[in-house]
Amino acid sequence: MNIRIAYTSFIVTLLLLVSCNDNKQTKNETENNISDQIENPTNKVLLSSEIVWEKLNPARGDQSPQAGTLWGDRKGEVATGFLAKFVDGFSSPPHIHNATYRAVVIKGSIHNDDPEAANMWMKPGSFWTQPQGESHITASKGESIALVEIDKGPYLVKPIEEAFDNGERPINIDASNIVWLDSKKTNWIDVKSKAELSFLWDDSVSKGLFIKLPKTFNGTIKTDGTVLHSVVIQGLLNYTLPQNQESKVLDPGSYFSATSNAIHTVSSADNEVILYIRTNGSIKINEL
Repeated sequence: MNIRIAYTSFIVTLLLLVSCNDNKQTKNETENNISDQIENPTNKVLLSSEIVWEKLNPARGDQSPQAGTLWGDRKGEVATGFLAKFVDGFSSPPHIHNATYRAVVIKGSIHNDDPEAANMWMKPGSFWTQPQGESHITASKGESIALVEIDKGPYLVKPIEEAFDNGERPINIDASNIVWLDSKKTNWIDVKSKAELSFLWDDSVSKGLFIKLPKTFNGTIKTDGTVLHSVVIQGLLNYTLPQNQESKVLDPGSYFSATSNAIHTVSSADNEVILYIRTNGSIKINEL
């Protein structure tokens, strides 16, 4: 009798454990499904072909580079990102800016340094910063495009007679010197993914980084910040809008964004893709 009772108790316990595991698995699946469904998504896309171009420095007339705003307003007092386009052989006179800016080369070769410095041509994927008040020149070899961002506008060009030292120092990082982290070195990348990222700057409020998606990547970039600005630096990115499942092909200079929790469904087909991202939240890269 004792053996029978013990056996019966074992069976009941086993069934309870199986039931609990099934319930737990079902609960996890439900939570995962919920996490993959964002109500009222704020995802937006701006293709490079849709950018409106205007003179970056109207005072220079036809010699001015072109500027195309991606987010914000470079004439206002808000954080702003815009593309700057330079013709082959462009070279600015020495000048300063009233605001510090960060920049990424998207196309061509760009030199940005002290007026007396030897040319150091930065290729696509290079990153640099220009402190406010510091005299410098900007030059281009080949038609060139750069992403430029400021934390607060307006973005103004001023003469070197108004130069000053605000304590910041410029940073120039060639594309070949970018340090990439994989899933073994950051938990922002799922262990199944071969994606990589590189942290470029962090001011304790927002941060900027590169994300590199390998060939044939197919997955999601989940974001939880109230600020997410992303620009394609290299390659062609297939982007699916969650509102209507419309697929867009984003070439270098194209832009996507979100203002709340978001899931960005992307793929890279047969080319490597590099994205620049500015956010005040965290990111999780998952490969399907």
